Amino acid sequence: MISLAPLHFLPYHNAVEETDYKVKLDIFEGPLDLLLYLIKREELDITEVSIEKITRQYLDYIDTFRMLNIDLASEFIVMAANLIYLKSRTLLPKQEQPPEEEGDEDDPRWELIRQLVEYKKFKDAAGYLARREEEQQGYFPHQPERPELPPVETDPVAELSIFDLIQAFQKVLKRFESEHDFGQIVDDRFTVADKVEFLLTELQPGGRRRFQTLFEMATTKAEVIVTFLAVLELMKMNQFRVRQDLLLGDIEIERRAES
Repeated sequence: MISLAPLHFLPYHNAVEETDYKVKLDIFEGPLDLLLYLIKREELDITEVSIEKITRQYLDYIDTFRMLNIDLASEFIVMAANLIYLKSRTLLPKQEQPPEEEGDEDDPRWELIRQLVEYKKFKDAAGYLARREEEQQGYFPHQPERPELPPVETDPVAELSIFDLIQAFQKVLKRFESEHDFGQIVDDRFTVADKVEFLLTELQPGGRRRFQTLFEMATTKAEVIVTFLAVLELMKMNQFRVRQDLLLGDIEIERRAES
């Protein structure tokens, strides 16, 4: 399931008709979460981080957030500036390193690596405690009679984060840009409300669709962006949830069954 930190999704003013619409999600993830996600995706050890590669990927995410007019927390911008600074230092010869306290170390990455290691320790500990709490909820002081319960729906085996969803959206957008000619202007003033209604019509209760197929009808970049914002809104409304039944498999959008 997607773990959701407070980011505010605003309309894409360069392509989407100006409205007062906002999407607000609670996404409990920050810049260090994004860095750990990028490192894990590259299957690297934290101590083997390539500042140049991670910086480029991190800035790609920032660009996507800005394209969606996400009101980024200041920590994301501070981390971006810090990564660019570290990248610039790695390009300098040792004799030209800045005469600052942090310049005493041979590798300018170490302070960031220490932060990531410590953060991962706390994150893993919090995850362990959450699992223990869930296990303890299954214990009872007295053994009751076993009730007959309907079969419980199993959750997806692969955990997803909001960054997985953003990455899937980036792939859709890149594929769309490579397959479409933007020389022809199309007047499509879709709003998020329009796309919410469209997606609810396309996906009946209990139905599932691959994430990328939701954009097959789009004819412009603006429509792709608005469709993605509509997916986020439907997630916030608890109408849609994201699934990935196999690790590295297709991401699917599932509409919750009506109770």
